Amino acid sequence: MILYRTKGTCSQAIEVEAKDGIIESVHFIGGCAGNTAGISKLVKGMKVDDVIQKLEGTTCGRRPTSCPDQLAKALKQWKEEQG
Repeated sequence: MILYRTKGTCSQAIEVEAKDGIIESVHFIGGCAGNTAGISKLVKGMKVDDVIQKLEGTTCGRRPTSCPDQLAKALKQWKEEQG
């Protein structure tokens, strides 16, 4: 599991658990509760690479990032840590 500190979003951090390239769980700390819970449910069981591809670059209003974009960044960090 990794704890990723978000930047530029309402959420403060994301806890991500993945095994063999498949997301087992995602938990956002802070942020819009319904939206982040929905994202977490949608990505469970998906391939890490597929989630990165779908969510990376998503913005929130005028912000250059979003909770989904930050999740993509967290997953990239997870991949780096896996080697």
